[in-house]
Amino acid sequence: MTIRVVVVDDSVVIRRLVMQALESDPGIEVVGTAANGKIALTKIAQLAPDAVTMDVEMPELNGVDTVRELRKMGQKMPIIMFSTLTERGATATLDALSAGASDYVAKPSNVGSLSESLAIVADQLIPKIRALLPNLSRRNPATGSALSSAGASGSRLAVTPANATAVPRQGSAKTRDDMRKHPIRAIVVGSSTGGPEALSRVISSLQDLLPVPVLVTQHMPPVFTKQLAARLDRLSPNTVVEATDRMTMRPGHIYIAPGDYHMEFKRVGVSHTIILTQGPPVNFCRPSVDVMFRSALESFGSELLTVVLTGMGSDGKAGTGAIVEAGGTAIVQDEETSVVWGMPGATATAGFAHRILPLDEIGPSIWTILSASRAVPGAAGVGGTGGAGSSGPLSGTTRTGIGTAGDKTTKIRGLR
Repeated sequence: MTIRVVVVDDSVVIRRLVMQALESDPGIEVVGTAANGKIALTKIAQLAPDAVTMDVEMPELNGVDTVRELRKMGQKMPIIMFSTLTERGATATLDALSAGASDYVAKPSNVGSLSESLAIVADQLIPKIRALLPNLSRRNPATGSALSSAGASGSRLAVTPANATAVPRQGSAKTRDDMRKHPIRAIVVGSSTGGPEALSRVISSLQDLLPVPVLVTQHMPPVFTKQLAARLDRLSPNTVVEATDRMTMRPGHIYIAPGDYHMEFKRVGVSHTIILTQGPPVNFCRPSVDVMFRSALESFGSELLTVVLTGMGSDGKAGTGAIVEAGGTAIVQDEETSVVWGMPGATATAGFAHRILPLDEIGPSIWTILSASRAVPGAAGVGGTGGAGSSGPLSGTTRTGIGTAGDKTTKIRGLR
């Protein structure tokens, strides 16, 4: 079945570029274009496309406000923002994601030729559109063979070969029944497509200071991760920062892997230090969830809670499997609440998930597991605090409200 797309951009050159890139896939047809959001609202209502690509900055009605209007109108098709890799572009893109956009891609910059620009745009857009519309992407109209999506990096994506096996849907996934109480010394989280909104909802539900650090890899390019951390920092008493090299981890802090860097860890005495590397992409990704998960296992042992949220591909599956087989605990987001059930679906159907949960149940489940772990003799946070009889995550911390970013005055008591 052909996927019908409307392209919205105020630049004639970019509209043509996106059209050519999309129509390089025989299963995608561009059925209309618009030079600004105001025109787009009318055309989308008339054409009822399966998906929309949307420029961020446009005259008359910009991309963010257009997304808001489309969602108010009840339009539910995937909307993919087309953004510049600048601080301003990152801010606007995150605004669009909060307003209801499904995902984003980066406009090519410093590219020497039209053919290279076309390849970059096609590599980003086509897999995302197909992943966001799985029911329309199951067969390639040119070959009749099955299609599936592969992993995403912060800037480029790859498509799985046509004869690859698609990720099984949630109906075939079963949760593990071997979850047991054990100390939790860190929480590791992986996410991709739909991840910024998923992270915001999980973090906003954590309205008490955490007794352990949280380590997050979200597939995003540079600049975007810094902006994401600043936004997430406003949502909870826990401090959210973009990680820097040689940063020492602390309880009550959430560390976001910076774009284009793998986040790894090194244990120094009782402390744990963040190490940023630019090794080869893993699962087409840098930062990679699997790299972070495996390094966390080496640094913390099995005393980990892994959380795999919405995202394309299977990044995080192998790392979760290693942690779970060592004795750690794994939660994954369910299919119904995921924008794309790729990463959590691959982890669940491999048999590595102890719990498959709707997004809004993940935060409370984290507290439940942490509370149980603090009751285990010898349980401790980073730095060796805690132990038998120590206060749990809800009673050993102070709860506070939040004003603007950086307005936090609450400190962790007894957990420094």
